[in-house]
Amino acid sequence: QVQLVESGGGSVPAGGSLRLSCTISPAINNNPCMGWFRQLPGREREGVAIIPTLATFRYADSVKGRFTISSDNAGNALYLQMDNLKPEDTAMYYCAVANRVCSVSSSFSPTIYAYWGQGTQVTVFS
Repeated sequence: QVQLVESGGGSVPAGGSLRLSCTISPAINNNPCMGWFRQLPGREREGVAIIPTLATFRYADSVKGRFTISSDNAGNALYLQMDNLKPEDTAMYYCAVANRVCSVSSSFSPTIYAYWGQGTQVTVFS
């Protein structure tokens, strides 16, 4: 059973930055699909930044040029650097890992991910 623990959320003014971290235990070693999602109360969970296969990165249009997803080389962690934050980025952020590599077209669907963290709150105020 893979366990994911997010950290790094907080409250920042618009234009600020945050770096989210996700600790993965035990370490994964088959380069499965993994990424970051966010969710507001009463809304569907949406994909923000995804690594569908090794060295491939995909972003939601709303965060392109502002967010950067990365992972360590040991399969222990996933990161999300968030710059130039906007109030509309306010949400609970979750990291997720699938059981396998996924296609780019399916990578933003929450249903393909087997493991989820508990979430970390990001609040951006104007």
